[in-house]
Amino acid sequence: MSEQEPLDVGVLGYRFMGKAHSNALARLPMFFDDAPEVNRHTLVGRDEEALADAAEQFGFEHTSTDWEAVVDDVDAFYNLGPNHVHAEPSIAALEAGTPVFCEKPLAPTLEEAEAMRDAAADSGLVAGCAFNYRFVPAIRYAKNLIEDGKLGEIRQVRGQYLQDWLVDPEAPWSWRNDEELAGSGALGDLGAHTVDLARFLVGEEVGEFAEISGQLQTFVEERPVEGSDETRPVTVDDAYSAQVEFDSGAIGTFEASRVADGHKNDHTIQIHGTEGSLKFSLERLNELEYKGADHRGYETILVTDGSDPYLDHWWPPGHVLGWEHTFVHENYEFLSAVRDGGEFHPSFEDGYQVQRVLNAIERSDESGERISLA
Repeated sequence: MSEQEPLDVGVLGYRFMGKAHSNALARLPMFFDDAPEVNRHTLVGRDEEALADAAEQFGFEHTSTDWEAVVDDVDAFYNLGPNHVHAEPSIAALEAGTPVFCEKPLAPTLEEAEAMRDAAADSGLVAGCAFNYRFVPAIRYAKNLIEDGKLGEIRQVRGQYLQDWLVDPEAPWSWRNDEELAGSGALGDLGAHTVDLARFLVGEEVGEFAEISGQLQTFVEERPVEGSDETRPVTVDDAYSAQVEFDSGAIGTFEASRVADGHKNDHTIQIHGTEGSLKFSLERLNELEYKGADHRGYETILVTDGSDPYLDHWWPPGHVLGWEHTFVHENYEFLSAVRDGGEFHPSFEDGYQVQRVLNAIERSDESGERISLA
């Protein structure tokens, strides 16, 4: 495919993630001069009326209620559906010769994630997993500090992701509360992000997760079904915590909760080395706290200069970015890889490695034992 030919993109899913990625596709040519030309071709869903409304709003030319008719008719297929529909359409698209971009976690189970990873490897195509926090400019800045040795030898990693949307026991049941549909709760929904971010930031320095002990807890056993007098059981975790050891001997603590009162979307990571430390919070997305070897304490770096990662594409220095911009960055990287035949990370292999960690935490909770991933 030549650089001049637009990429026809098909998207499965038109709600939360469908809107986020559609917005990113629309923004690309406004801010990235070298972005691939994209044609929002087909939007896929089940409800024809809602689908038609979404397609008009998001700027798609066509709609379809059958993903099988779409996967071999586009140049890139976005699988943004619930977790339980990640595997089959993604594998079918890869087998049809179509690059795939799939929302996280890669799959509800390790077995499905492995099948997706293998299908991507067999196809030789670009297959990306949507861990958008890798594309926060402050995270890229942190990655550069670590690669430059500014933290020295990495000793400890702390990560947490806290939300409060399920604090109220009367909060309605959704597919995210069902093991068959979601795979897991806070662990897969939120913990997957933190595990991937740790691998991205320090994986080259500390290696993979080697040993894990974990605990999952469900605090509300059933929730009301919206619009009815019925309730449905909650079959996933509300919160998890884990202690890990990396290949290098570095250690880490990880946790996530969807019942942490007062936390709307609080994703934080801290990394401590022999010569420095850093801290990042998604609720202060444009800032990075850094302590170097010659600093008595942390300094706050405002990552909004034109020389900072991705910032030359946006506003004058000091004009902050937001959550939605991370999707623009990852779509730019993914579609550029599709156009140029390059590599994209996080890949399906990365998504599979995250799923191995999530699976080990679940097995540790079930057995009460420490799990080795070596």
